[in-house]
Amino acid sequence: MEQQGILYIVPTPIGNLADITLRALEVLKSVDLILAEDTRTSGKLLKHYNIETPLRPYHMHNEHKVVHQICSDLASGTAMALISDAGTPSISDPGFLLVRECLQQGVAVNCLPGATALIPALVNSGFPSDRFIFEGFLPPKKGRQSRMEALASEQRTLIFYESPHKLLKTLDQFISVFGPDREVVVSRELTKLYEETVRGSLEEVAAHFRDAPPKGELVIVLKGSGK
Repeated sequence: MEQQGILYIVPTPIGNLADITLRALEVLKSVDLILAEDTRTSGKLLKHYNIETPLRPYHMHNEHKVVHQICSDLASGTAMALISDAGTPSISDPGFLLVRECLQQGVAVNCLPGATALIPALVNSGFPSDRFIFEGFLPPKKGRQSRMEALASEQRTLIFYESPHKLLKTLDQFISVFGPDREVVVSRELTKLYEETVRGSLEEVAAHFRDAPPKGELVIVLKGSGK
């Protein structure tokens, strides 16, 4: 395997540690350095698979400061892998800035296929999956309402990420924009011990989580308009 002057983007499990590819393990063992969103979280994964490759932190709070030095190290022949806490880097996780800078500097980038929460949530929803829109996290404040209103008539399936403490607020806002009867599926803690999928109208699902406050990682899959 060619390891000089290359950045590997390596997906890691979103919950179940068995959900990692053989190729991902091979790359993580063979590179010179692993860039990790949280070295403590990633350290548990690496220890589980007896991987002793050195770790360096790379996250949203330091990426602007270190991205140029990382690219310089890559260009000089260092092989690195980028991982996030869970799933595929750059999908609602750090990674975009580094990939863009590497490509601008002529550094090879190789993204491995692997885990991401949005695809199993979409397929599990039972909504049309041939065409869909991934919105990730909605803006926390400015532009949030206008973004939802712009999607009100969208016919494709819509996918969002949300934190547990904001889920009810988001579902209530969806009710006001998309209507209480729009079908929705909320997947919680995908691949983990307490995985849960809640289906129904926006009104029904909001009522469920009012009675049972959510915990863990959440994916909202909203049926498109007129389907």
